[in-house]
Amino acid sequence: MPETGGKTDINALLRKAGIAEETVEAVISIDALLQNWRRRSMKRELGQRALVDLKIGLDLAQLDVLIAIDAPIGSYGEPKIGETMVATVAERLNIDPSRASRIVSDMVEQGYARRAVSQADARRTIIELTDSGRTVLEAVRAYKFLIMGDFLSSWGADELASFLPLLGKFGYWSDHSEHANEKFADDIALLSAQIAASVKAKTTEVA
Repeated sequence: MPETGGKTDINALLRKAGIAEETVEAVISIDALLQNWRRRSMKRELGQRALVDLKIGLDLAQLDVLIAIDAPIGSYGEPKIGETMVATVAERLNIDPSRASRIVSDMVEQGYARRAVSQADARRTIIELTDSGRTVLEAVRAYKFLIMGDFLSSWGADELASFLPLLGKFGYWSDHSEHANEKFADDIALLSAQIAASVKAKTTEVA
């Protein structure tokens, strides 16, 4: 394993894997951009501003549940959106079912959502948006699209034409991990061994 001062030399590791120099530079730059994007996404700056500017008396968790109930096509990687249950909301948002149930109940009590009987199975309860809930979502989306549209207005037609398909293609990069895990099994094993050795050395120092 290529190392510098006891640490993995990422450049050397990727070159050893047969990844071209320009791709190595792109990987490192993209990772830095994604870290910054993730930090800002976790803060949910745009969503927070939308709730404040539109004077919506909801928090982000409640807004997320309304979005999950509505489930715009493509938002959750589902090829076809069917009926939505509390369990569906929990799965889409990757939250505990009890938390999803609690927030859905809040939305029902506030009049943004309602419970209904499934058309496919009368024993099953589904969740739907009310007119008020849909009005809130449409307003938030309009707010977001106004800001994003204004930002993208400065882009050239060729930039827009190339950006969307490339972004869509990049969105599936993590799906490649299973194949990559097999391809670089030896390198991954060495990285794991390096971590184990570091932990062992740290434990020895403390002792």
